[in-house]
Amino acid sequence: MIPIRDENPTERPAIITVTFIVACVLAFLWQISHDAAGQERIVYALGFIPSLLFTDAQLPPQVAVVPPTATLFTSMFLHGGLMHLAGNMLYLWIFGNNVEDAMGHGRFIVFYGLCGVAAAMAQGLPEPTSAVPMIGASGAISGVLGAYLLLHPTARVLVVIPFGFYLHTVYMPASLVLGLWFLLQIVSSLGTPSGEGGVAWFAHIGGFVAGMALVPFFRRRGVRLFSSPGRRRW
Repeated sequence: MIPIRDENPTERPAIITVTFIVACVLAFLWQISHDAAGQERIVYALGFIPSLLFTDAQLPPQVAVVPPTATLFTSMFLHGGLMHLAGNMLYLWIFGNNVEDAMGHGRFIVFYGLCGVAAAMAQGLPEPTSAVPMIGASGAISGVLGAYLLLHPTARVLVVIPFGFYLHTVYMPASLVLGLWFLLQIVSSLGTPSGEGGVAWFAHIGGFVAGMALVPFFRRRGVRLFSSPGRRRW
């Protein structure tokens, strides 16, 4: 099930959402401009590695270009491939504008960053000695999805459901689309051995929960939770 768009107009242009998307795309183009060895160095230098933050582990001096705490943020703009980037940016494009609209530009920046940090902690704390780099915006975007779920659960989302070679499109409420997405993250996390690379399922779960917890405090005055599109104010 792949979301294509939602039917949920905004009052203000999504300046920050678009900026984040452009930044991620530019960072990816910078990554792939290097050879394979250079791309690997970038991932280790700017990706979040739990053991660097929670233990005395260190990178070689030529790779340790930023402090481990800074990688909590730099890692949000790196991606492991074109599909990784495209999937994350699609979700941010669809759901980010309404969350930014509900918070305002400045609050949305802080909210996005906090969700990304919460996602990294959710992935790193269970395996603090892990030397596997974590990259991608999906943790922060998961927070956006959690916020959207509480803000606009009844908004209609157009999704594509593949049936073999046939693609079926249908509108679903955001509560169903995002609820199923979150359930998938939980089920996938239970089936993934700890200490291995791949998808950071716990980061998705942590970011989503953080987004739900933070949105009541970051929404603008007059913006209510569980609202219908076009009826967001008291």
